[in-house]
Amino acid sequence: MKMSEGVEWALHTCVNLSWTDPGEAVPAARLAEVFALPTAYLAKHLQALARAGVLISTTGPRGGFRLARDPGDITLLDVVTAIEGPEDAFRCRQILKDGPGGRPDVDYRRTCTVSQAMRRAELAWRAELAGQTIADIRRTVEQRDPAAAPATREALR
Repeated sequence: MKMSEGVEWALHTCVNLSWTDPGEAVPAARLAEVFALPTAYLAKHLQALARAGVLISTTGPRGGFRLARDPGDITLLDVVTAIEGPEDAFRCRQILKDGPGGRPDVDYRRTCTVSQAMRRAELAWRAELAGQTIADIRRTVEQRDPAAAPATREALR
């Protein structure tokens, strides 16, 4: 499975926004500048996060983006799904229907051993992402690098 670079950008941006003052919106250009990212491309991902209810977008001179919920209520799966979409990574095309002994009346998505194994793996992956929040990531970063939060707050001003 390969995710777009937008997932990495979105996760880092959410962690960075978790260090801002509550209610403070940060312009997309400033968020992009922190990691030297292309503003237009990051803004596209920020809008996807806003549509998914992860961020709130505000317009005007003090406009920008901020977290829509407490960082402890935003899972990594929320962010990945906002950027990549909700579709399954593995899509069973039911090729067994055309194989030896295949039957056109059978739904092989439910009976195929390969399909079932891939579904179990994907569910485990999604459960792992759903079990971690932006607050968890923020906490780990702060433990490893206590200067990260103040440095980020300063960079976002």
